Amino acid sequence: MTTRGKPRGSTGAPRALTLSVPKAAISRASAFIVVIAVAAGLHAQASKTRAHVETLASARLEGRLAGSNGERLAGDYIVAELEKIGAKPLPGQQDFRLPFEFTAGTKDSGSTISLRFDPKNGVEGGVVFGRNQARALSFSDNGDVEAPVVFAGYGIVVPESQGFGYDSYATLDVKDKIVVVLRYFPEDAEQKTRGILARYADLRYKAMAARQHGAKAMIVVTGPRSPNAGELAPMTFDTAIAGSGIVAISVTGEVAVKLFEAVPDKPLPASQKSLDDANPHATGFALPGVTVRVHAEVEREKRTGHNVVAYLPATMPVPGLAKPWVAVGAHYDHLGHGEAGNTLASKDEAGRVHFGADDNASGSAAVLAIAATLAKQPRRRDVLVALWSGEELGLIGSAAFVTAPPVPLDLIAAYLNFDMVGRMQDNKLVVQAAGTSPMWAKILEQANIAAGFDLAVQEDPYQPTDVATFNLASIPGLTFFTGTHADYHKPSDTADKIDYEDLDRVVDFAAAIVRKLEDATEAPSFTKVQQQMQGGGGRAGVRIFTGTIPDYSSEVKGLLLGGVVGGGPAEEAGLQKGDVIVEIAGQTITNIYDYTYALDILKIGQPSKVVYMRGGKRMETTLTPAARK
Repeated sequence: MTTRGKPRGSTGAPRALTLSVPKAAISRASAFIVVIAVAAGLHAQASKTRAHVETLASARLEGRLAGSNGERLAGDYIVAELEKIGAKPLPGQQDFRLPFEFTAGTKDSGSTISLRFDPKNGVEGGVVFGRNQARALSFSDNGDVEAPVVFAGYGIVVPESQGFGYDSYATLDVKDKIVVVLRYFPEDAEQKTRGILARYADLRYKAMAARQHGAKAMIVVTGPRSPNAGELAPMTFDTAIAGSGIVAISVTGEVAVKLFEAVPDKPLPASQKSLDDANPHATGFALPGVTVRVHAEVEREKRTGHNVVAYLPATMPVPGLAKPWVAVGAHYDHLGHGEAGNTLASKDEAGRVHFGADDNASGSAAVLAIAATLAKQPRRRDVLVALWSGEELGLIGSAAFVTAPPVPLDLIAAYLNFDMVGRMQDNKLVVQAAGTSPMWAKILEQANIAAGFDLAVQEDPYQPTDVATFNLASIPGLTFFTGTHADYHKPSDTADKIDYEDLDRVVDFAAAIVRKLEDATEAPSFTKVQQQMQGGGGRAGVRIFTGTIPDYSSEVKGLLLGGVVGGGPAEEAGLQKGDVIVEIAGQTITNIYDYTYALDILKIGQPSKVVYMRGGKRMETTLTPAARK
């Protein structure tokens, strides 16, 4: 069975091309070369998308990490293509590029630790350790803390909801003290136990646990029995703008050995070994007679990313037309060399360029090709053409656009998004967010008569792509997707694996949908999709669902809500966009990571107190978590 455009499972190879070449002009061999060359050239010209993908996914652009030179080069190419079709900067704008600032990472700017011993304890004097022996953790607050010290073992606290009792702080008083914790988790624990403990061994989680127990600072040591023994913990990529509410550093094994001289009968190797079988009754202890001063200095690197946004003015504007704009968009950024930490590359692939051909040179190519198609046709509405950056870091670019929109959002009739549309399988095209307007079903059915896709239409707009941003702004949307694959977020996502014939069919299908939106007198009405949930608890395979949608782009202490899921627990609790959650179920929240960890404390169907800030006023509500698969 075939579909309009290509047979299922075909590779998109060019059709045979026959040319008549005079024998006197060239030899048979030369003629063959010319035929092949011309055939390849005509095939490349016939594709609406191939040149875009191959350029954006080229090694020269180095993976298009937001804020990088590769992103700038990609933006240059996109701008040139938009200018070529006659697109213009948005009204009131002088440039196609719309800048936004974000946190691109962190570096240590001079953290130190000093130890001062009480001579009565048998250790004299003090010592200061600096660069190469002490380093702030990426999420640390900046500041100075001087206090007595307590060794808190691995610093792990497993929530009661997990049915496994393990609390490194159970017998310790760490209030207003500095805690020393081991990196990782008990080395000799049984596999099942290791699996539980590993989940709570993240250094951010340990920092939250230390802070919740009243500690003023946390020192991390990579123990002598652990992998990377004695090494400093790396400053991982961290897009959080604010710190974690506690000063936190790592120190070398040399510093740790010196520190444990305060307890000569409990040297570090023996102390770690006593904890490594994960016996919940093995405890930490105070380090008497030593006072530690920690200075943490983290520099959060700010970078500027650029959305590239243009428009095709209406050629036949209709006075008084409701919502006179239609928007199409895709993110053009990717992972660079994988340095942002969201790579799925193997160890052998570490540091290589992540080309991002499908994710999302394919979507960017689709948007450019759609715009080129529409530029040749009459238009009753203005068409906004957007290529977003910062999507891979948390939808930052599209969120910046919606937060300070250069076009009033209430004038945009609809938004069509394209993310990973280059690797179609069995003629299946997934169309998500279709529940955002009752008009979508009919439009999709009509447009697909010519396209002939096996459409998988899904209502849910709460997707990890830029359509979610526009859903929060109450703009009807669709997002197109051809499915994931083994090359996702790896260097192997390359241009040669894209199915250009089907990608071009997606372009034609989407352009037809935009034409229908342009011609419609009435704009699609927006429907707030209710998130599908299950009540009750105790079922395997379900997880806590609160219905909160975080805002990643603002510098606040707490969890700033970018929105709430329609019909979800947060909405039912009265929470709304702009609220800042600062406490939930007794756990203080300083950022999204704290909030994520706090979810393990919540129980499905059991109300929990939420403290939040709204308009500078501290407020309280009760949220009852639901469960979802």
